[in-house]
Amino acid sequence: MIIESLLDTDLYKLTMMQAVLHRFPAAEVEYRFRCRNEPDTLAAHVERIRDEIAALCRLRFTPQELAYLRNLRYMKKDFVDILRIFQLQPDHVSVSVENGALEIVIRGPWLHTILFEVPVLAILSEVYAESRRNADTLQEGRARLEAKIALLRAHPGHAAFRFSEFGTRRRYARDWQRSVVQRLAAALPGNLAGTSNVLLAKELGLTPIGTMGHEFLQACQALGPRLVDSQRFALESWEQEYRGDLGIALSDVIGLAAFLRDFDLYFCKLFDGVRQDSGDPITWGESLVEHYHTLRVDPLTKTLVFTDALDFPKALRIFEHFHGRVRLGFGIGTHLSNDMGFAPPDMIIKMTRCNGQAVAKISDDPAKTLCTDPGYLAYLRKVFAV
Repeated sequence: MIIESLLDTDLYKLTMMQAVLHRFPAAEVEYRFRCRNEPDTLAAHVERIRDEIAALCRLRFTPQELAYLRNLRYMKKDFVDILRIFQLQPDHVSVSVENGALEIVIRGPWLHTILFEVPVLAILSEVYAESRRNADTLQEGRARLEAKIALLRAHPGHAAFRFSEFGTRRRYARDWQRSVVQRLAAALPGNLAGTSNVLLAKELGLTPIGTMGHEFLQACQALGPRLVDSQRFALESWEQEYRGDLGIALSDVIGLAAFLRDFDLYFCKLFDGVRQDSGDPITWGESLVEHYHTLRVDPLTKTLVFTDALDFPKALRIFEHFHGRVRLGFGIGTHLSNDMGFAPPDMIIKMTRCNGQAVAKISDDPAKTLCTDPGYLAYLRKVFAV
């Protein structure tokens, strides 16, 4: 089967799951799938997708995997003990075809559904890739990977450039992702900071990378005391859980302007840095550097992490612009794990409701704004003056 381990996921799903266990164990949520291109291709494989998800729901964490998680200092004993008996439940996910397009809805307790997203997307991506591959696909992928390595090595400032592999959810295939990460680790040991894939980090001796995702701040729109305070509530809840570990905040759940209003001196000092996942990266970075200066926080003590649809040329342009002014990190996904000569599917699974209430993401890229309730979206914009 495509997924053979529950550890074959991104670290931030596990770190958020631990926070959910301790902060919001009774929360009920809904996630929905969206494919922005080629939805009919996936619909044609609906039975295969159902079989793969059924197999995913039979998996359990192994003793070796649990021992690995226990050795991560930010993972707490009670959480790992819960994982020892954890199993995804098939009745929490619905897979169907509506109007010729694949539809996936995930509903249930947040604690019991949070681990669906990444492996389900990885299943969809690999099923899609199977319909596109030919005899030359792997050769093309290897050639493109070597060209990326050569490009980075040739860059005059490459010794200071650090990036992480973030490609699990949109990878060409599980084995391909492994070979890519192995090659990057061998060819660029001073540049590869780690991988978001926990299983690969465990098996290849790399650092697992990740903190929080959009859903954590989205859910707090329903779980916090007041909507206007939801971002501050989410950031405070995160810091109470991790006490200085995993200190990269996410900035684009309600747009950068609203984030900066909430990201005051307290949070600027508390968090190690901020992650960008939409909008213009240069404009975003300049806004954060200026924000730090305004609050008399030295940007050279903070890290800006860029993760929005990056390839090496784009990441290097951002690096050249900000190098020496602030610490930098880059998370590169599809460009590494699914650059095989054909366009991969542009797909997401995002939280749409929490405790029966609509939640939303107002991205700095209008195409990424997501909400199933236009009335709630308008109210959210009004509350945050977006």
